[in-house]
Amino acid sequence: MIFVIIVGMALVTMIPRVIPAFIVDKLQFHDWVNRWLNAIPFAALGALIFPGILSVKPDQPSIGLLGGLVAAVLAYLGLNVVLAVVGAIITVFLFSM
Repeated sequence: MIFVIIVGMALVTMIPRVIPAFIVDKLQFHDWVNRWLNAIPFAALGALIFPGILSVKPDQPSIGLLGGLVAAVLAYLGLNVVLAVVGAIITVFLFSM
């Protein structure tokens, strides 16, 4: 009985994740939708990182804000999300020394 419950729970969580992978490839979106979807990784990254920006150095929050600004500029220039994060990390490291 426990095995059936585990398999059922696996199916219930797997199906909503697998179906969009097959459907999205067949859909044609408008250009504005594609632009909006391309912005999601940066928006999610900003929502995850922003609370930590102010607490990088609690006595000097401007260092964290400067690192966030560098990440925003790099993202605006179209760099990869990973490169924007690395640029922010390097900036914070250099100004913390």
